[in-house]
Amino acid sequence: MFLLDFLFAALALPATLSCLYLLGLTLLSAAPPPPRPSARRLRFDVIVPAHNEEGGIARTVASLRALDWPADRFRVLVVADNCTDATAAVAGRAGAIVLERQDATLRGKGYALAHGFAASLRDGAADAVVVIDADTEVTPNLLEACAVRIEDGASAVQVHYGVLNPTASWRTLLMTVALGAFHVVRARARERLRLSCGIKGNGWCVTHAQLRRQPYAAFSLVEDLEYAIALALAGVRVVYAGEAHADADMVSSERIARQQRKRWEQGRFEIMRTRTLPLLRGALRGPGGRLCLDLVCELLVLPLSYVVLNLAALIVLGALLGLLDPGLVFWSWWGLACLAVLGVHVLRGWQVSGTGLRGLAALARVPGYVLWKLAVLFERKASEWVRTEREKT
Repeated sequence: MFLLDFLFAALALPATLSCLYLLGLTLLSAAPPPPRPSARRLRFDVIVPAHNEEGGIARTVASLRALDWPADRFRVLVVADNCTDATAAVAGRAGAIVLERQDATLRGKGYALAHGFAASLRDGAADAVVVIDADTEVTPNLLEACAVRIEDGASAVQVHYGVLNPTASWRTLLMTVALGAFHVVRARARERLRLSCGIKGNGWCVTHAQLRRQPYAAFSLVEDLEYAIALALAGVRVVYAGEAHADADMVSSERIARQQRKRWEQGRFEIMRTRTLPLLRGALRGPGGRLCLDLVCELLVLPLSYVVLNLAALIVLGALLGLLDPGLVFWSWWGLACLAVLGVHVLRGWQVSGTGLRGLAALARVPGYVLWKLAVLFERKASEWVRTEREKT
């Protein structure tokens, strides 16, 4: 039976370590005190990468032009990337400066951002850039939240990236709860520990000085994670500014969600394959030792749905084999204990998500969602980043 116990321990190890790591972050997720006011002197370029976004770009530009910041100290730059519709014209009429880009070979969000960053650096009209997706509305304090962190010494900032349409479906409710855990609970804990909260792809800021030190060259399916790793290897901490929001529309249909999830998961696994060893080396002898070590932990903690599958296998196998050897039932109880710890993390995410009873009810769909994600994982890989199809409103 020693061999069976060894196999059960090997099966339990990934989920156990993941749950302990997430429990630690959950226990440190108290809300931070509000920051002091900024001097309101910094200049910003807000860059919006957009591919065929004529239907919603005006709403995003209007939200950005309403920012509570001196009008002569920020610009809204829309990068109309390989557009075949009226995105550029609509964004221009809404009041944005439009940068049109056409390149049939170098396509995707990373290339659009690099184009916008280069234009901002070349113009020299800003001290920092802020990235906002083309389906997003922001809170008026966006630039204030970034500015006060930069004044305090930060060179990279991430505001809260949330859901604009949480009640559109059970799927968007689940996403809101998930982002509560991923973007609030974990980010608060990392900020308390003086670690990097990472870059979430929407609502992040980097100074011109940092862009010159660490030029942007992230073009993978998960360009945000790729650049966050580059910053960590250079010893740069991304500071969390949770009082400001960049909230985007999340998809509610199964077909579009499947396309989006496939890209995210495949991009993440590719980053795990190519960046884990460099991060481990950075943790041992680089300038960002603690930052790199935490990013390794974050990379190796699989998405919660896969942790649930790991625990389900442990619980079921322990129960079945326990019929032959009662001592093996211990592993079922171990799996249930880890599942309870994971539940604490998820419920904390629900608590900070503000979704109330509707969000709690949506959690009942988690078992089906976990199986759906498993099916998506084994589908054909996406070969490149493509714009997420927008739903009709």
